[in-house]
Amino acid sequence: MKIYTKTGDKGMTSLATGKRVSKADVRLDAYGTADELNSFFGLLRNSLKNSGINCADKLDKDLCWVQNRLFDLGAVLAGADMEFKAENVCQLEGWIDEMDAELQPLRAFVLPGGNEQVALCHVCRTVARRLERLMVAMGCEGNAEVWLRFVNRMSDYCFVLARFVGQKMEIEPLVWEK
Repeated sequence: MKIYTKTGDKGMTSLATGKRVSKADVRLDAYGTADELNSFFGLLRNSLKNSGINCADKLDKDLCWVQNRLFDLGAVLAGADMEFKAENVCQLEGWIDEMDAELQPLRAFVLPGGNEQVALCHVCRTVARRLERLMVAMGCEGNAEVWLRFVNRMSDYCFVLARFVGQKMEIEPLVWEK
Protein backbone atom coordinates (compact mmCIF):
# COMPACT_ATOMS: atom_id res chain seq x y z
CA MET A 1 0.00 0.00 0.00
CA LYS A 2 1.34 3.41 -0.93
CA ILE A 3 1.55 6.08 1.73
CA TYR A 4 0.41 8.80 -0.65
CA THR A 5 -3.05 8.94 -2.17
CA LYS A 6 -2.89 12.28 -4.01
CA THR A 7 -6.43 13.02 -2.75
CA GLY A 8 -5.13 15.92 -0.67
CA ASP A 9 -3.17 17.61 -3.42
CA LYS A 10 -5.78 20.36 -3.82
CA GLY A 11 -6.01 21.28 -0.13
CA MET A 12 -8.82 18.94 0.89
CA THR A 13 -8.74 15.87 3.13
CA SER A 14 -11.10 13.27 4.54
CA LEU A 15 -12.21 13.06 8.13
CA ALA A 16 -12.71 9.70 9.86
CA THR A 17 -16.36 9.93 8.81
CA GLY A 18 -15.38 10.19 5.15
CA LYS A 19 -16.50 13.82 4.93
CA ARG A 20 -14.14 15.99 2.85
CA VAL A 21 -12.99 19.26 4.40
CA SER A 22 -10.42 21.95 3.72
CA LYS A 23 -6.99 21.40 5.22
CA ALA A 24 -7.43 24.90 6.67
CA ASP A 25 -10.40 23.70 8.78
CA VAL A 26 -9.91 24.35 12.51
CA ARG A 27 -10.62 20.64 13.12
CA LEU A 28 -7.46 19.71 11.21
CA ASP A 29 -5.50 22.31 13.13
CA ALA A 30 -6.80 20.75 16.35
CA TYR A 31 -5.98 17.14 15.54
CA GLY A 32 -2.70 18.19 13.99
CA THR A 33 -1.86 19.92 17.26
CA ALA A 34 -2.82 16.78 19.19
CA ASP A 35 -0.39 14.90 16.93
CA GLU A 36 2.29 17.55 17.51
CA LEU A 37 1.80 17.28 21.27
CA ASN A 38 2.01 13.51 21.03
CA SER A 39 5.31 13.85 19.15
CA PHE A 40 6.72 16.18 21.80
CA PHE A 41 5.70 13.68 24.49
CA GLY A 42 7.63 11.03 22.55
CA LEU A 43 10.67 13.29 22.51
CA LEU A 44 10.25 13.95 26.24
CA ARG A 45 10.02 10.21 26.96
CA ASN A 46 13.26 9.54 25.10
CA SER A 47 14.99 12.45 26.77
CA LEU A 48 13.92 11.28 30.24
CA LYS A 49 15.04 7.70 29.51
CA ASN A 50 18.49 8.97 28.56
CA SER A 51 18.74 11.40 31.49
CA GLY A 52 19.43 8.89 34.24
CA ILE A 53 16.60 10.29 36.38
CA ASN A 54 15.69 7.72 39.03
CA CYS A 55 11.97 7.72 38.20
CA ALA A 56 12.37 7.46 34.42
CA ASP A 57 10.63 4.07 34.17
CA LYS A 58 7.50 5.25 36.00
CA LEU A 59 7.39 8.51 34.05
CA ASP A 60 7.87 6.60 30.80
CA LYS A 61 4.89 4.38 31.62
CA ASP A 62 2.75 7.41 32.54
CA LEU A 63 3.76 9.33 29.42
CA CYS A 64 3.06 6.30 27.22
CA TRP A 65 -0.47 6.27 28.66
CA VAL A 66 -0.79 9.99 27.89
CA GLN A 67 0.37 9.41 24.32
CA ASN A 68 -2.28 6.75 23.83
CA ARG A 69 -4.98 9.07 25.15
CA LEU A 70 -3.75 11.80 22.79
CA PHE A 71 -4.05 9.36 19.91
CA ASP A 72 -7.65 8.70 21.02
CA LEU A 73 -8.27 12.43 21.13
CA GLY A 74 -6.82 12.91 17.65
CA ALA A 75 -9.17 10.23 16.33
CA VAL A 76 -12.16 11.93 17.96
CA LEU A 77 -11.13 15.33 16.59
CA ALA A 78 -10.92 13.69 13.15
CA GLY A 79 -14.52 12.55 13.55
CA ALA A 80 -14.22 9.05 15.03
CA ASP A 81 -16.93 8.04 17.48
CA MET A 82 -15.03 7.10 20.64
CA GLU A 83 -16.07 7.39 24.25
CA PHE A 84 -13.75 9.11 26.69
CA LYS A 85 -14.22 8.51 30.37
CA ALA A 86 -13.87 11.09 33.14
CA GLU A 87 -11.58 8.59 34.88
CA ASN A 88 -8.89 9.65 32.40
CA VAL A 89 -9.04 13.17 33.84
CA CYS A 90 -8.85 11.68 37.34
CA GLN A 91 -5.74 9.72 36.32
CA LEU A 92 -3.93 12.92 35.39
CA GLU A 93 -5.13 14.61 38.56
CA GLY A 94 -3.79 11.72 40.63
CA TRP A 95 -0.36 12.00 39.02
CA ILE A 96 -0.39 15.78 39.51
CA ASP A 97 -1.21 15.35 43.20
CA GLU A 98 1.49 12.68 43.67
CA MET A 99 4.20 14.85 42.15
CA ASP A 100 2.98 18.05 43.80
CA ALA A 101 3.16 16.39 47.22
CA GLU A 102 6.95 16.13 46.77
CA LEU A 103 7.42 19.74 45.64
CA GLN A 104 8.00 22.89 47.62
CA PRO A 105 5.19 25.43 47.42
CA LEU A 106 5.43 27.67 44.38
CA ARG A 107 6.57 31.17 45.36
CA ALA A 108 7.30 32.77 41.97
CA PHE A 109 6.45 32.47 38.30
CA VAL A 110 8.63 29.83 36.66
CA LEU A 111 10.33 30.34 33.31
CA PRO A 112 10.59 27.40 30.91
CA GLY A 113 14.04 25.88 30.92
CA GLY A 114 16.78 24.77 33.27
CA ASN A 115 17.70 21.74 31.22
CA GLU A 116 16.43 19.84 28.19
CA GLN A 117 13.93 17.66 30.05
CA VAL A 118 12.36 20.54 31.98
CA ALA A 119 12.17 22.66 28.84
CA LEU A 120 10.46 19.80 26.96
CA CYS A 121 7.85 19.55 29.71
CA HIS A 122 7.11 23.23 29.16
CA VAL A 123 6.91 22.78 25.38
CA CYS A 124 4.32 20.05 26.00
CA ARG A 125 2.46 22.39 28.38
CA THR A 126 2.25 25.21 25.85
CA VAL A 127 1.22 22.94 22.97
CA ALA A 128 -1.50 21.47 25.23
CA ARG A 129 -2.79 24.99 25.89
CA ARG A 130 -2.91 25.69 22.14
CA LEU A 131 -4.79 22.42 21.60
CA GLU A 132 -7.30 23.46 24.23
CA ARG A 133 -7.86 26.82 22.52
CA LEU A 134 -8.37 25.12 19.16
CA MET A 135 -10.85 22.67 20.65
CA VAL A 136 -12.83 25.57 22.09
CA ALA A 137 -12.69 27.37 18.72
CA MET A 138 -14.04 24.36 16.87
CA GLY A 139 -16.91 23.97 19.34
CA CYS A 140 -16.18 20.37 20.27
CA GLU A 141 -19.11 18.03 19.86
CA GLY A 142 -20.35 15.03 21.81
CA ASN A 143 -18.17 14.19 24.78
CA ALA A 144 -16.37 17.56 24.50
CA GLU A 145 -16.56 18.58 28.15
CA VAL A 146 -14.52 15.60 29.32
CA TRP A 147 -12.03 16.01 26.48
CA LEU A 148 -11.58 19.71 27.26
CA ARG A 149 -11.06 18.95 30.95
CA PHE A 150 -8.51 16.31 29.98
CA VAL A 151 -6.50 18.69 27.79
CA ASN A 152 -6.73 21.44 30.40
CA ARG A 153 -5.47 19.04 33.05
CA MET A 154 -2.75 17.81 30.71
CA SER A 155 -1.19 21.27 30.63
CA ASP A 156 -1.34 21.37 34.44
CA TYR A 157 0.28 17.93 34.49
CA CYS A 158 3.09 19.17 32.24
CA PHE A 159 3.73 22.18 34.47
CA VAL A 160 3.97 20.06 37.60
CA LEU A 161 6.00 17.46 35.71
CA ALA A 162 8.51 20.18 34.73
CA ARG A 163 8.93 21.16 38.38
CA PHE A 164 9.07 17.52 39.50
CA VAL A 165 11.67 16.53 36.90
CA GLY A 166 13.73 19.61 37.73
CA GLN A 167 13.69 18.74 41.41
CA LYS A 168 14.60 15.09 40.78
CA MET A 169 17.49 16.22 38.57
CA GLU A 170 18.53 18.91 41.08
CA ILE A 171 17.97 21.69 38.57
CA GLU A 172 17.31 25.11 40.06
CA PRO A 173 14.07 26.48 38.70
CA LEU A 174 14.34 29.57 36.54
CA VAL A 175 12.12 32.27 38.03
CA TRP A 176 10.69 35.37 36.49
CA GLU A 177 12.56 38.50 37.51
CA LYS A 178 10.39 41.62 37.25
